[in-house]
Amino acid sequence: MVKLGKLKKVDLREIWNGEATDFTPWLAKEENISLLGETLNIELEVQDQEKNVGPFRADILCKDTLNDHYVLIENQLERTDHNHLGQLMTYAAGLDAVTIIWISKNFTEEHSATLDWLNRITEEGINFFGIEIEAYRIGDSPPAPMFNIVSKPNDWSKTVRKTVTSGEVSKTKLLQQEYWQKLKDYLESSGSIIKSQKPSPQHWTNFAIGKTNFLLAAYVNSRDNFIGINFVIKGSDKQRFFEELKEKYEEDAKVKIDANLNWRPLPDAKESQVQLLKKVNFNDKSDWANQHQWFKDYLENFTKYFKPKIRELN
Repeated sequence: MVKLGKLKKVDLREIWNGEATDFTPWLAKEENISLLGETLNIELEVQDQEKNVGPFRADILCKDTLNDHYVLIENQLERTDHNHLGQLMTYAAGLDAVTIIWISKNFTEEHSATLDWLNRITEEGINFFGIEIEAYRIGDSPPAPMFNIVSKPNDWSKTVRKTVTSGEVSKTKLLQQEYWQKLKDYLESSGSIIKSQKPSPQHWTNFAIGKTNFLLAAYVNSRDNFIGINFVIKGSDKQRFFEELKEKYEEDAKVKIDANLNWRPLPDAKESQVQLLKKVNFNDKSDWANQHQWFKDYLENFTKYFKPKIRELN
């Protein structure tokens, strides 16, 4: 029989003496911010530490690489208090689209309830997460951090509220939302490396690929009967990055991913693309399992191929 160790909780102050001097620099490191991102299912890219936001300074400023929205992180190694809550409200008021993450040793019941209330009443672009941090060790092992979610956005209700209010809900859009939900469920149940965003009633859904201004877009076309994946390059340097990747990897990508890849520079558009299409009938629910398998396989192939290459771009 395998001998099991016993988890022992570690005082956070034994690991990080100060929030600004120790914990914030530790969290801002790529491997640690990735751990937080995995907990929240958000791919985070650190932009700055101790960044001014209005009259306050956010401990860490990040970008959500999927949608380029700001993510502000506020840290406490003690119990939550009203001062930090006030700062979070100021951040939300000053930015149109932002995710706010409040990390603390312990959330009081009233502060957890306040974040839940804020998530209910705010628009879709404003999101609040409450995270408790703990640390444990087994025997003499190094302490290991653990992030626990105590409050999070109700994305489903916000999406439904937005579409109903705007009058955009239709039979086709609801079918699209069901399609993306089933793809999300399949990716999660199969242990895929691909992490889905919340399903929305639209013909596309996006996936992070590890760097701001780069993403994967999956989409369906019920009129012309095809599904597709675009590796998307955005931003002011999109044309330069596209040409560099095309010159270096066009032929190799056709071998490693698929011979039918279509490199689309689109110089007058907001993005350049590497595109792959497949003829299917989106409206045929009996074929959704095959379509979702195709998406899983190729989203993973695109990610494994392009993710290390875009990190090398200057």
